[in-house]
Amino acid sequence: MGIWVGVHLLAAAIWVGGMYFAHRCLRPAAELHLPPPLRLVLWRGVLRRFFSRIWIVIAMILISGYIMVFTHLGGLSEVGLHIHLMQATGWVMIGLYLHIYLGPYRRFKDALDESDFEAAAIQLARIRKVVGINLTLGLITMLLGASGRYLQF
Repeated sequence: MGIWVGVHLLAAAIWVGGMYFAHRCLRPAAELHLPPPLRLVLWRGVLRRFFSRIWIVIAMILISGYIMVFTHLGGLSEVGLHIHLMQATGWVMIGLYLHIYLGPYRRFKDALDESDFEAAAIQLARIRKVVGINLTLGLITMLLGASGRYLQF
């Protein structure tokens, strides 16, 4: 089971750590040092690279998580509440990612293709809000995974 725990933790760290870096470090620095059109172009490149990797990360999390549950932990009926909560928050995170990717991110790219920087900025602000929610959920999910078995529910 050790390899699957490692894969799971690595994937979660990439996703949540990437959101933390983008939301809490890169965004404030870009706003401070770059004019709006350059910020939007920067974000297009950052999001393209980050989002392309998140598809792989989601697959890694789902595969490793369900392998651990069904081959090592006796199935969903045998795991603790923290695993069910972690699974629920993880699925919400995936749903929010799909919302971003299929909605505001697509409109963001389209607006930039048309050089409509105002519309692109509106979509980027929407992405930022949902990423903030997903970051919070991701931190909660990681805490559940790391310490949930020690909590008294």
